[in-house]
Amino acid sequence: MGAGRNAHGRRAAAQGPARPPAGTRAPSGGPGRPVNRLAPTGSRGEDPGMHPTDPYLTTARLALRPFADTEADLDLVVALDSDPEVMRYITGGRPMTRAEIRAESFQRMLRGGFWATHLRATGEFLGWHCLQPDAESPAPSADLGYRLRKAAWGRGFATEGALALIAKGFGELGYDRITANTMSVNTGSRHVMEKCGLSYTRTYYEEWPHPVAGDEHGDVEYVLTREEWSTRRQAG
Repeated sequence: MGAGRNAHGRRAAAQGPARPPAGTRAPSGGPGRPVNRLAPTGSRGEDPGMHPTDPYLTTARLALRPFADTEADLDLVVALDSDPEVMRYITGGRPMTRAEIRAESFQRMLRGGFWATHLRATGEFLGWHCLQPDAESPAPSADLGYRLRKAAWGRGFATEGALALIAKGFGELGYDRITANTMSVNTGSRHVMEKCGLSYTRTYYEEWPHPVAGDEHGDVEYVLTREEWSTRRQAG
């Protein structure tokens, strides 16, 4: 699952089928050393596969932590972007190479605004969420995205993490507007945006580096303002 193109290489938010930002298979770690787990809540074990980074944000089921400039975290992203189904609305299903990921998307993640998403109970790596500042917007604005392993699709994780980042963005981070973008044909990602309270605002057409079936229908932008978010929060 994923969303959008802007912040993530092609289209920004995506779960199940969507474009950059969007599941994956087990990451490739060294023999006997799993690299796809965050230490579970309350764990004091020294399992070498458990990531020591403190979470940036937690929800009922999820822990979001910053990516680290390590081979272990690169392994997670490579595994995620090696799944043709995860990349369906991003590259047309072509897996990204390790060299491409290291030089491009992983470097963007390390600059901030991207968080590895783990299950709190087990530490399992699910994918990532992002909230990237939009420097071109006149008002304080950010672009929302997500990309999850296929095994994590359909369980509400994309929505749960996105809602937490939206609350963080309008609260502590002081954004006035949050946007998300994806392919027009990416109904799964669009559904997540709508569940998060964002509303469709426009369809647009751009040239992207990787042709994808459905490009002729363009991309869509969804928007949620601080005022709309506050109103719904008070009502609900």
